Amino acid sequence: MNPAVLALEDGSVFEGRSFGAPAERAGEVVFNTAITGYQEIFTDPSYAGQIVILTNPQIGNYGTSAEDNESARPYIEGLVVREFSPVASNWRSDELARTYLEKQNIPVVSEIDTRKLVRHLRTRGVMRGVLSAVETDAKKLVQKARSIPTMAGLDLASRVSTASRYEWTHAVDPCSPSEQIPRAPEPRFHVVAYDFGIKQNILRRLAQVGCRTTVVPALTSAEDVMALKPDGVFLSNGPGDPEPLETQVGNIRKLMGKVPIFGICLGHQLLGLACGGKTYKLKFGHRGANHPVINKITQRVEITSHNHGFAVDRDSLNAADVEITHVNLNDDTLEGFRHRRYPVFCVQYHPEAAPGPHDSHYLFDDFVKLMAER
Repeated sequence: MNPAVLALEDGSVFEGRSFGAPAERAGEVVFNTAITGYQEIFTDPSYAGQIVILTNPQIGNYGTSAEDNESARPYIEGLVVREFSPVASNWRSDELARTYLEKQNIPVVSEIDTRKLVRHLRTRGVMRGVLSAVETDAKKLVQKARSIPTMAGLDLASRVSTASRYEWTHAVDPCSPSEQIPRAPEPRFHVVAYDFGIKQNILRRLAQVGCRTTVVPALTSAEDVMALKPDGVFLSNGPGDPEPLETQVGNIRKLMGKVPIFGICLGHQLLGLACGGKTYKLKFGHRGANHPVINKITQRVEITSHNHGFAVDRDSLNAADVEITHVNLNDDTLEGFRHRRYPVFCVQYHPEAAPGPHDSHYLFDDFVKLMAER
């Protein structure tokens, strides 16, 4: 294996071994603490523009499977791991994780002290970086890291969105014959989903509760959405800073009150802006599959999957208009709210999981109930 280098904008340099494509990529360096689900992380469009550190010590040991993709291709800029497995031991595996990433020209650096690196980012905050398997001059790489744009102010959602609308009706498939998944009902409701970087498991979950979904580009006007005669509108996850998405926020405002709306992750942030709130960048974000969130309505704690670097300022929301429904128990950040007059609700975390627990699947049922009431 050839050497590979991760250089951060603060001058920190981490040297390891190349285990992916002989390439060089730049982006915001972030970390995810999930134990499994690395392929779902690779292919989540919300990671566009980011180099991802995985804290699980060994990655790649169960290979990859086409059924586990969250989009058509990986969106991470690069991957940082402690150990990258050269073999795959899983009956579902179609391809080695290394081969899968090499085909997409994504570099991987292994044999990095990921505990030290993650502690550094927790202390200093996430920062820009360059991962290179072709250049070993640390000074040059640090300068490159300092020259790339910061995540704040970037509209990445428009870049990853679909170019044209399409239909989705495929429900959740069992991973094995022993997994008991109820048969999806016949589609009863038509949902129009804004694609800001939508994950396929969200679409599968919508189909699983009886929805036929039309996925539309991020800049689709509110008028064009209503022309499709939806029973409900879904606002997807996605990468980048929500504040530059002024056109999208304007369209959401026009739709509020006309049709039930459900938002996840970036969709939650955009609804916060549409309700007059503000967003801000977190120091190192929430990325993992075991974050505790309390449902303020039921007083039950849900273990949830997270992937976001921005949050809605709960104090910026008008309490007369919105009700806080979910709060993060780690840092008290806002995780969900609903509108007091309109059939609108959202969460910051990922109830569809992939990867992650299934504690919050009920939110898709709640969306169906809202549409049935209307």
